[in-house]
Amino acid sequence: MMEDIIARLTAKDDKAAYECAKEISAESAQSDKYLSMIPEFAGLLTHDSSFVRTRGFMLICAQARWAKDGEIGDVFDQMVPLLNDPKPTAVRQCLLALHEVALYRPEMNERIEKAIDGIDLTKYKDSMTPLITKDIESLRRMIE
Repeated sequence: MMEDIIARLTAKDDKAAYECAKEISAESAQSDKYLSMIPEFAGLLTHDSSFVRTRGFMLICAQARWAKDGEIGDVFDQMVPLLNDPKPTAVRQCLLALHEVALYRPEMNERIEKAIDGIDLTKYKDSMTPLITKDIESLRRMIE
């Protein structure tokens, strides 16, 4: 089952892979069915495709409400590089996903703040910088 899910999330057909991620995310809001897959989702964080990396990040964050034993903390250092992903859209999606971690795992907020402090905005186009900055500020407000 796990192998099938990972295969679906990394499929060449991005639309089908995205639909799979949406399905898992929706189910994750209802139950802890995918909590044990955090290590597998973390394995997606270094994939060549920014879409796959972002899916892995978002699915880890989607487990926040169920992760009581530090499961997200255990893989957080692997997640942080995505906050400086070459693709600004990926960064924005990851920042949005972190809202769930901040909400359900407040013990992670200090680590989240440190991670967003390390975002290098200078490598993004001027048109993207204000959007990422707005996303960062939104996450900070939630943490405070």
